[in-house]
Amino acid sequence: MFYRPADGHDLPHNPFNAIVTPRPIGWISTRDGQGRDNIAPYSFFNGVAYVPPQVMFASTGVKDDVDGTKDSMANIKETGVFCVNIVQLSAADAMNKSSATLPHGTDEFTQAGIAKAECTEIDCPRVADAPASLECRMTQIIQIEGQSNFVCFGEVIGIHLRDDCIVDGRFDVTQYTPLSRMGYRDYTAVREVFEIIRPDD
Repeated sequence: MFYRPADGHDLPHNPFNAIVTPRPIGWISTRDGQGRDNIAPYSFFNGVAYVPPQVMFASTGVKDDVDGTKDSMANIKETGVFCVNIVQLSAADAMNKSSATLPHGTDEFTQAGIAKAECTEIDCPRVADAPASLECRMTQIIQIEGQSNFVCFGEVIGIHLRDDCIVDGRFDVTQYTPLSRMGYRDYTAVREVFEIIRPDD
């Protein structure tokens, strides 16, 4: 099968999201200029650089009560900071609840029953029991092709690691089972880890 996205695919569901998988989930927490907290999951998320450490996430939709984007992006434009919380399998239900479309200014931490803590370097909430949280200073927001498609880049200026996830000096993802996004309504859990040595090592 071959198709041009501009022409459509003639399948009952769009296969694109199922092709680019698995994708890590950036559980993005923000605070607006009035001090109201927000958290929402984004599966167009990844790390993009080591030195300095940087991440990105993309917001690809719009809410009726926010000007041309979603709450997370609007809050970051207003305050210049955000936090990426890593999602573990046991938090799947809370993560999913936090994806609900709610009125601007609603605290999804409260709505979804998510334990909240304060960040250290930025004025922003974080998920208290997340395996890791990355405190970020926004460096740029780029509008890309398509309506309401924005990519936010941030420099990681503070990192929280849960103590039980550090084993023999390494951050061990098998201690918490990362949750990843697949296509359609599907997710997967990372339960198997293996090492491959590069030719240059």
